[in-house]
Amino acid sequence: MHGVDLAMTDPESVPDRAPGPGRTLGVIPARLASSRLPRKPLHPILGRPLLAWVWDRVRSMDLLDRVVVAVDDAELVDACREMGAEAILTDPAHPSGTDRVAEVARREEFAAYDTVVNVQGDEPLLERAHISATLDLVREGWDVATCATPITDDGEWRDPSSVKVVRDDEGGAMYFSRSAIPADRDGASGPDVADPGIFLRHVGLYTYRREALARWVALPEGRLERLERLEQLRPLAAGIRIGVAVVEAAAPGVDTPEDAARMERLLEKQHGSTARRA
Repeated sequence: MHGVDLAMTDPESVPDRAPGPGRTLGVIPARLASSRLPRKPLHPILGRPLLAWVWDRVRSMDLLDRVVVAVDDAELVDACREMGAEAILTDPAHPSGTDRVAEVARREEFAAYDTVVNVQGDEPLLERAHISATLDLVREGWDVATCATPITDDGEWRDPSSVKVVRDDEGGAMYFSRSAIPADRDGASGPDVADPGIFLRHVGLYTYRREALARWVALPEGRLERLERLEQLRPLAAGIRIGVAVVEAAAPGVDTPEDAARMERLLEKQHGSTARRA
């Protein structure tokens, strides 16, 4: 149901720099209807919604000129208002976070932002260096940029929930897969014994040129995308160039109750007793 009415928290409560040439918009897509972790954005992590941790993390960085949360439910608009975040209600029928981000980017008030960063709403330990690396690639001329981190463990390499990416000699994505790629034909090596620089786990952060984002979401679902259940294969198959920055170890996101418990331990270790808030 496209054309849904949009609701937004009070923008005057959120600091912003005036848009202009070279400006960057950050969008955090958040969907209440999550299958593996119900109501994931509001799942409590040390007494605070998961989304609040992500918002605070992104807002603490000085890389983005404006940051908004693209939500699918009015309840999330209210939750964002409570945490001081600017929220925009988007079409709940969107099939992916990329479509949700693109809807926000199409709004007239964001037309002057020529670069858009899609920040996953379930990664409260996202590093500043990761966003910076993708911004650098887009400024260098890539249509879209993302990140990957070296795999050194054979179990992670073979785990279908861990998305792997293979890069070409210029650092562009050749393919993304849930399978263990690249594969040694003779089965003699894996990431634990071979060059770890070619075994990479994809980190789901994307930075787009405005035009590339619009083209991405206008494409029909591809056969490879449908097979792997990886939306980034759609633009890749259509010739949209995706640069891949290799970054240091990145903490996995939160998709399951077990992930949430692990994230609580990581955040408590990082922030100490101050991490727990009512």
